[in-house]
Amino acid sequence: MRIIDNELLDKLSEQAKSNERLRKNYNLHRSLNDNVQRLLNALEPRTELPIHRHLHTDETYMLFRGSLNVLLYNDKKVLIQKTLLDPKIGKHGMSIPAGQWHTVEVLESGTVIFEIKQGPYAPLEAKDIMHIEKEKLK
Repeated sequence: MRIIDNELLDKLSEQAKSNERLRKNYNLHRSLNDNVQRLLNALEPRTELPIHRHLHTDETYMLFRGSLNVLLYNDKKVLIQKTLLDPKIGKHGMSIPAGQWHTVEVLESGTVIFEIKQGPYAPLEAKDIMHIEKEKLK
């Protein structure tokens, strides 16, 4: 059993700040083979999460604190939706359907999300990562 409290969120945020990737995962599932992957993800501004998709599972984000934009793209590499998640304005999470291209833009230091998706864990394959020139991202 693990309590998700400010102490844990603070610790993860500090680890994210000192991590080269500017993020830190904390798995709540027991194994990468579990049927459900549940994790906290502490994210800092300037972290680079590639535009990607999960072909066989929805992915849900619930925001514990901080703020971020969730960016959705179509198959033609066109931004089709930008959604601000911020508990201060009453937007706490988002469910992203299987196959939807997406990424996040972290707006605030100390941002922590809870992610859930179907397992087992499967690393992203090259076909599930979209490459777009930086100036076309937003």
